[in-house]
Amino acid sequence: MRRGQSGFSLVELAVVMTIVAFLLATTMYTLSAQTEQRNFQETQRRLNDARDLVLAFTMINGRLPCPARNAATAAPATTAGDEVWEAATGECRGDGVIDNLGGTISVAPPVIGGFLPGRAIGYQPVDASGFAIDAWGNRLRYAVSRTATNPIGGAGCAAAAPGFTSAANLKANGIACAPQNIVICNTAAGSVAGATPSCAAGAVATNTLTIAAVIYSTGKNGALACGTCLDEAENVDGDGVFVWHDPRPTGAVGGEYDDLMVWIPAGVLYTKLLSAGALP
Repeated sequence: MRRGQSGFSLVELAVVMTIVAFLLATTMYTLSAQTEQRNFQETQRRLNDARDLVLAFTMINGRLPCPARNAATAAPATTAGDEVWEAATGECRGDGVIDNLGGTISVAPPVIGGFLPGRAIGYQPVDASGFAIDAWGNRLRYAVSRTATNPIGGAGCAAAAPGFTSAANLKANGIACAPQNIVICNTAAGSVAGATPSCAAGAVATNTLTIAAVIYSTGKNGALACGTCLDEAENVDGDGVFVWHDPRPTGAVGGEYDDLMVWIPAGVLYTKLLSAGALP
């Protein structure tokens, strides 16, 4: 009698390969999810560090720093991660476009936007050009209110622009002024840009006339062009309206959203200046 041959049939091999592929895919998905969670947490940590460094700069210099820029259309073409600041006037030089990829240069747009001035504040890590980066390697962004006004229900602000990047003007105004040019909403829908921007009714993440500066990451997707990502697009369009909420997937209301953001309220800014002796 012939001895029966041992081994796996093609069907059995196919079943085994399918199980192995499934296990590998599950493992890779888990590792990818863990990596993204670490990047998210690391970027949030970097943003918190950046806010502390901006406040430390403010305590030493008596003013908020100006953004860095990287434009191809006008001098200075790049600041290598340093701020663009005019010592004679206290003005930030910029184009008013958050991503600084061209546009008409304006010396004094309502909100001064650009990249986080990593060199000026001593931030690390930076990219090869000296710009502060998040955990995905995208440049961190920063915007500061240019003008000041009387707070709601208040008086006594004799603001002269720039209100928050000039140590002389901050000193002269004391704590009587509120930042005018930045508002943070929880949706882009219904927001209104302008010298005093606003959110739609019920969509305010922070009170109006509250935010002196904002620092943010465009997340893993780096604010890629997306016709339906309306909330992310609001953060890179150069006006004073910013959107912040929890991450959302593609297809959500307002589109995909993975930006991370921190901000500096006027109250925190003034407290730091008072404690450093820069005010009154």
